[in-house]
Amino acid sequence: MKRLPFVMILIGVLILVACAPAVQVEPTPTEQPPPTPTEPTPPTPTDPPLPTATPTTAPSPTPTTTTPEPLTIEEAADAIINALADKDLATVSDFVHPQMGVRFSPYTYVEDDHLVFLPDELPELIGSDEVFLWGYYDGTGDPIELTFDDYYEAFVYSADFANPEEMAVDEELGWSSMINNIEDFYPGSSFVEYHFSGFEEEYGGMDWASLRLVFIEENGTWFLVGIVNDQWTI
Repeated sequence: MKRLPFVMILIGVLILVACAPAVQVEPTPTEQPPPTPTEPTPPTPTDPPLPTATPTTAPSPTPTTTTPEPLTIEEAADAIINALADKDLATVSDFVHPQMGVRFSPYTYVEDDHLVFLPDELPELIGSDEVFLWGYYDGTGDPIELTFDDYYEAFVYSADFANPEEMAVDEELGWSSMINNIEDFYPGSSFVEYHFSGFEEEYGGMDWASLRLVFIEENGTWFLVGIVNDQWTI
């Protein structure tokens, strides 16, 4: 029975402990280490652009335009006589004076009524059936009524004048009984003559033939204004 008081005291202590408010123990904050400073990342260098597969085209130099030198009278005549040899009146027309045209004279004495054609009319003469009055035959006085093709054979390219025996500028190589009035009819003109002294020995040179191309010079350009046949006449 002596142990009872001790037991009662123990029970009382337990009761007091159970009734006491619970003490909340706050957790001790964990000390965080200071953040480690990060060094700034240097920028990544940009590689230069790779060349493209398409090559760049360098600009083309601007072409310089040079004005061709005007033809001399010999050069112009040479181009015309070769065109006549080919019966190429389109090329001949490039040399004809645009206003005066070109006059066809069957003999060396040039007359006003000899036929004149402008540049754009010449090419149409080839193969035409139209008959023209070109003048009058020496000796008989009969009219020279021919198509251009027939006149060409008799009074323009009656010989191979592109390969003449002689050629001269402003010099009369063939002499007929008719007067050469080119200088008077075409004042200030010049002419280029293509000449053969003859073809058949039996004629003793009476079958000579000449073709004269008559030019007028304007601003450095030689224009064809006359095609004159010359031959032996009565």
